[in-house]
Amino acid sequence: MAQQALVGKRGQQIESGGSTRLILSPREQRIHRIHQLAQVADLMHRVAQRHILGHVAVAGSPLARVLGVEPDHLAGAALDVLEVAQVRVVVVVAPIAQDDHGGAVIDRAHVIAREGRQAIAQVGVVVSGPDAILHRDTPGDVGTQTKIVTEQTREDVAHVVVAAGKRLGEALRTIEEYLKTSDPLRAHLVEQIRYRFYDLEQRIAFTLRPAACLFANVRLYVLITESICKNNWRDVAEASLAGGADCLQLREKNLESGQLLQRAIVIADLCRKHGAISIINDRPDIALLANADGVHVGQTDLPPRDVRKLIGPKKILGVSTHILEQAKRAMLDGADYLGVGPFFRSETKPRDFVAGADLARQVAQNISLPAVAIAGINEQNVDEVLASGIKAVAVTAAVCASDDPRGAAERLKKMLV
Repeated sequence: MAQQALVGKRGQQIESGGSTRLILSPREQRIHRIHQLAQVADLMHRVAQRHILGHVAVAGSPLARVLGVEPDHLAGAALDVLEVAQVRVVVVVAPIAQDDHGGAVIDRAHVIAREGRQAIAQVGVVVSGPDAILHRDTPGDVGTQTKIVTEQTREDVAHVVVAAGKRLGEALRTIEEYLKTSDPLRAHLVEQIRYRFYDLEQRIAFTLRPAACLFANVRLYVLITESICKNNWRDVAEASLAGGADCLQLREKNLESGQLLQRAIVIADLCRKHGAISIINDRPDIALLANADGVHVGQTDLPPRDVRKLIGPKKILGVSTHILEQAKRAMLDGADYLGVGPFFRSETKPRDFVAGADLARQVAQNISLPAVAIAGINEQNVDEVLASGIKAVAVTAAVCASDDPRGAAERLKKMLV
């Protein structure tokens, strides 16, 4: 008799093919799958360690015999390492990253893993999974008794990536060094695999953005430029925050560095006082010195990947984008949020083009990073922005040029929440 289809409500137990199964929600299924993969990863990691220990020992020595490892198990060890890489570094970590970017990294990981399998097959005889598991010796594993305090905790997912990457690099490097004693050509092959995984590790690291979580709730983003302000720039900044601004960006193109730093310190202090985010335009050095929350760069400024190297993983990085391809690239390069525009024509920053609602819709539909629409936005047209799917707006004149910047910010904020 054909097995009956599994149909039922979440949490309901149903019988099918003589067995009882529990219907799980998609999220529960995903979590269950991750747990399964983590268990497999742990097993394969231990197997790889056992194989590597055996190959470091002299073939035929008492240690090798105790471990039950034969010299031709090297390829099996390498394949185990590939399993560890795919499961530990990619499948368990990537679902926690942004969905669309995580998918791109997973695709890249599968390509590298496939290439690695093809290359490692040239190293030696492949050992099947069941055969490799026979060499596991949990009671004799020193790791069961040897623990340090820092081993029991991880600060965040990025640290998990680093730890997994280090294990992978060490395992591949051990195999590579061992092969140098007998087959330099194959040692070089393993070295190439190791560098491929270094590339993968870096790509994954750029997807993990703890700072993006901080920015996710921003709705009203005000750019502070003295020449646009009707009142004193500091008074305007404080009024904007009192009116509900979630983020201030200091945008001053013509100030000397020393004066810009002093102003950045004031903006950062005001934002901390009001529980808002402080961003410095163009200058990662000023953002760091002022202890601001982050920096925003445009398409002609320092490349986002280089800025991320300067500011580290905990500062916020915003990138201006004018076409969808730029938005996708910014995401891959480590942006925490996207500036999307120009949405309308703007007297504050005149341009010879308008990206408009089309780009905003594309970004809202295709990219899960927080996005902020910018240029020409005010109380009269903000509904058009929201209709595109973008949830946050960046304004300058609509607040700074107002006689009542606090009131202007309050009215805009009410339209956004």
